Formats: sequence, structure tokens, C-alpha cells
Amino acid sequence: MTKCFDRFFIDGVLSVSEEKPEFPIIRINNQYAKASISLYGGQVLSCRFKDSEDLLFLSDKAYYEKGKAIKGGIPVCWPWFGNDPLDEGRPAHGFARNTLWNLSSTEQLDNGSTKVIMTMNPSEQSKTMFPHDFMLTLIVSIGKNLTLELITENKSDQAIEITQALHTYFSVSNISEVAISGLSKISYLDKAKSNMGDENKIQIGDIEFSGEVDRIYLNVPNDIVLKPSLKNDDIAIKSKNSETVVVWNPWKDLCEKSGDLQDDDYMRFVCIETANAANEVVFIAAGESYSLTAEYSK
Repeated sequence: MTKCFDRFFIDGVLSVSEEKPEFPIIRINNQYAKASISLYGGQVLSCRFKDSEDLLFLSDKAYYEKGKAIKGGIPVCWPWFGNDPLDEGRPAHGFARNTLWNLSSTEQLDNGSTKVIMTMNPSEQSKTMFPHDFMLTLIVSIGKNLTLELITENKSDQAIEITQALHTYFSVSNISEVAISGLSKISYLDKAKSNMGDENKIQIGDIEFSGEVDRIYLNVPNDIVLKPSLKNDDIAIKSKNSETVVVWNPWKDLCEKSGDLQDDDYMRFVCIETANAANEVVFIAAGESYSLTAEYSK
């Protein structure tokens, strides 16, 4: 299968391999970073800036099976975020993260960054869940920063509506030392099972972790900061065309029940998701497009 990707190779910088059957992986090694991207799910799996630990968490027990999401990296939740909004039994977080994407182009830029473009089109299976014509494009740029741009083009003759998220798993040394700044005084929906019945809250100070966290922050700024620990560099998170941020850590009990996580993996990651979620539904007119962007830098 690898031979069909030869035209996308960039000497000394980018290659494509199939280490697991039917799961092609793009490998990048440029002057700024090493990274890997799975075409299944259109999913960035790792990004290690030079002289730095991996920005992203990837579970050692992650599934590499058709129809299942890969636990870690940056899954693409599309065309809906969370449970099926129509309650028709469709998969949580949509089908983009469970679909094999097309590799459209690769390019080594003059600034030393490497750009990868992947696309997804409707299939017979997707039409049973989302009966619209579309093109979904993910542009990933690996350089001094990691940037993702998710573009939805509505190719149908009527408006469509979506919710979505870049479900980023950040790697941390110890969740108890983590703090997230930039969201103080912001309202959020508390979705943690232990807090049901008291969903509408306001953040006071930095977000810190001592138990399960599952929150959708509303009307958020475009710049927030992850402080992974006192020892590691802060991570700046910039977004565009996003007014919701999801913050998630399953904590001990839920982690132990997850077949694709080790029992103590909750200590090693936090999800901060650039999103259009909850009441932030995106309406895209016929023939129009919508772009969601996230940039991560140290």
C-alpha cells in the first residue's frame, strides 16, 4: 500500500508507512519537530518539538481497528460533537475520527514548516448518517508551532448545520500539577457525572484538577495557556472561529473502565478541545464553507 504514497514523499523530511495493516501513518522530521499523522481519522498522533517532550498524549492501549477511534493525539469530532444530537444511534462525536481520509498533498515550506493536506468526502456509509454533500479538509502544519485548520465545504443545495471539535490530548507529567489559565470568569456547562444537576457554573481562577472534569466553556477568548507543570514550558493555545472550549479528564474510575487506557493514564493527559459545541451550532449555507483553526506553541 505504501507505494501509492510515493509521490507525497519529501526526501529527508516526510514518508508514509503502514506499520499496522490498513492504518497508513505519515512521518515528519524537519528542522523544528518530529510528528506522526494517521490517515485513519485524519489524526495527528504525536508532535515533538526539538529539545522537548511530546506535546501530545497517545495511549499505549489505543485501538487500531476500523470503526473505533484512536485514543490520543488530536481526533477530529465531526459533524457533531458529543452524543448523537438526533438520538438515532449514530456514533458519539460523528464519523470523521473513524474514517480513512485521503492524502491530498504534502509540501515543505520556505519557513521550514511541513504542510500536509487531507480530505474526506461522503461515502455510502456516511450518507446514512449525514445525508449531505460536503468536502472536509484538514490542513496540518508542523514547524515552530503545530497548526490545524479544519474546513467544511457545503456542496449541497441547502444549508447544513454542524458542531465539531479538535479533541486534543495534551501530554502532562502529573495531572495534579496542571493548570489552565485564560478562562477565569467564563461560564461553563459542567458535564461530569458527579456534578449532574448543577451544570451552569462560572470559572474562578485557573482550572486545576483533583477529580473528574468534563466542561464546555462558553463565549471563550481566543488565547488560553496550558501550564503542564512547574518544570515544563507553558503551551499557548490560539483558536479562530471557536467560541467554545472543552476541558476533559476522566479521572480514576472512568479511566479504569476504558479498554483503551491504562488504569493510571488519567494522570498523564488533559484534553483541551477547540470547538463549536453546545449552543454554538455552525450553519453553513449552500456552496459556502467554514474554517476552524487551532495553533499550539511552546
